[in-house]
Formats: sequence, structure tokens, C-alpha cells
Amino acid sequence: MVALLQRVSEASVEINGEITAAIGRGMLIFLGVHIDDTDREVIWLVNKCANLRIFNDGEGRMNLSSRDMDAEILVVSQFTLYGNTERGNRPSYMESAGRETARPLYEQFIDELSRTLDRRIESGKFGALMQVSLVNDGPVTLWVEKTAPE
Repeated sequence: MVALLQRVSEASVEINGEITAAIGRGMLIFLGVHIDDTDREVIWLVNKCANLRIFNDGEGRMNLSSRDMDAEILVVSQFTLYGNTERGNRPSYMESAGRETARPLYEQFIDELSRTLDRRIESGKFGALMQVSLVNDGPVTLWVEKTAPE
């Protein structure tokens, strides 16, 4: 399971011309689900995202987590994060979990993150064609990945 995490001053999701989710200062998480992912990867990634210190403290150092900051969070599913571009010019998505596996794990990630942080988590719509807008703050962008045990 992978999260492409961006610290943002604002972010939103638009579907069919309508804004369906929006946040102010916080974190935008693009979430990719691998074919081998289970509950174990969800829990690890939730804890990592909740506690990762990417927000500035009073001295301008990245010392505060989304938990510390009460930061808003927007989660968007993105199967293309597991696109393999090693061969040819057309990405292969063989490592991305199919809808029947990915959707429940995506929803579990959102529920667990909401429970962990005790706040509402905004989200895109799984499987929808979305336009995502964001203002990256910093810029701060991190690739956070938990691979399934072999």
C-alpha cells in the first residue's frame, strides 16, 4: 500500500463539474492499493500518515504531525501509483489491486484514519473520474509505502 502524501494549503475534488470534497490547510493523500495488501498494511499506513511530522512548529521546523495540528485530510484513490513503466511506453497496472480488493481497503483506510485522529476525513469517490486541485505547501511531497510481507 502506498500513499503519495502532499502538505497542502488547500485541496479539492471535483466530479462532473461539482466540488464533492474540499479541505483547507492539511494533507492530501493519494492512496494506491497493491494486489497483496491486507488489513495489516492499512493499519501501518494509517499510523504513519497520522503521526508523520510534516508541519512546521513555531521555529519553522517540520516537527508537528497532522494529529498535532488538527490538520484537515483528503484521501483520493489512485490505482496508477502502482503503474509499472519499466518496459515499453504503456504503463502496466498488474500490481494494482482490482476493485473488489482495493475498494474495501481504501474505505477501511479512511475509516481507520478518521477513528485514529477522531475527526472527519474527506475523500474522493472510488473509481470516479475526478479532477483534483491542490496548492502544495512547501512544497512537501512524500512517498510512504508499506509492502506486504512475503
